[in-house]
Amino acid sequence: MRRKIPPTQALICFESSARHESFTKAAEELSLTQSAVCRQIANLEEFLDIQLFRRTRRGVKLTEAGQTYSRRIASRLDAVERDTLSVMGNQGTATLELALVPTFGTQWLLPRLGSFLKTNPQITINLTNRTRPFLFADTEFDAAIYFGDGDWSGTEAHFLMKESPVPVCSADLIAPRTELSAEEIARLPLLQQTTRPYAWRQWFGSLDMRVEHDLNGTRLELFSMLSQAAMHGMGVALIPPFLIRNELADGRLINPCAHSFDSDNAYYLVIPERKAESAALLAFRDWLIAEAEVYLDSDNR
Repeated sequence: MRRKIPPTQALICFESSARHESFTKAAEELSLTQSAVCRQIANLEEFLDIQLFRRTRRGVKLTEAGQTYSRRIASRLDAVERDTLSVMGNQGTATLELALVPTFGTQWLLPRLGSFLKTNPQITINLTNRTRPFLFADTEFDAAIYFGDGDWSGTEAHFLMKESPVPVCSADLIAPRTELSAEEIARLPLLQQTTRPYAWRQWFGSLDMRVEHDLNGTRLELFSMLSQAAMHGMGVALIPPFLIRNELADGRLINPCAHSFDSDNAYYLVIPERKAESAALLAFRDWLIAEAEVYLDSDNR
């Protein structure tokens, strides 16, 4: 079935004309004559059976339909240009599109990723934040690092590490104290992590405690946001120490109670089954699993 897509040249002329609201400026930008741009716009309007511009004495103005179409077309042309430049710039190389949870990516993966890229110069890795599972078929991602139970339909899940969160807060919040019991923590504002809504209940439960308000409190989506809120005295947060090493080292955050627990979920590298034989992905998988094992060994000493 033939696709219902206008000629590319007509879309390029429309995008430029819409951005400038001027056929003359579009012609100058595209190195065309004004009449050529006008013909392309007229052909596009005929193809769509929609008026995209209103002709006025002072020039042209986008119609409401033209404004809507312009926003959509501009983003798609930008994407086509990015993809084209990527193909042109990566001849003889492999590019991996990786989705990952942001704070893990920033605090754990990025400090190590340089060593992989140095020994694998033929591989480029692009990173994009994703906090929840998605359908790989609906995206261009080759793999994902996510926190969950490893059950992701149509994929291979490779265990990396568990979380062992501890309570952290600003020193000013509990000054002059530096240590608190679990009962005392329960009386402070509890900061909640959106993707781990039962974290505090699990933490208190691991101490055989039941706290009525353990699900209440300000909710934030990212650990980086949670740590900022804690540093500003908004309450106590549950955060894995490896994600806030610097904040703990310089005293911006303190750990008033050393108790922790291993969550049921963990960090996994998830690869869709259809990509499982990719040489670049296999190299990245083996490196990542080895790095996680080294980290766990050093952390347990």
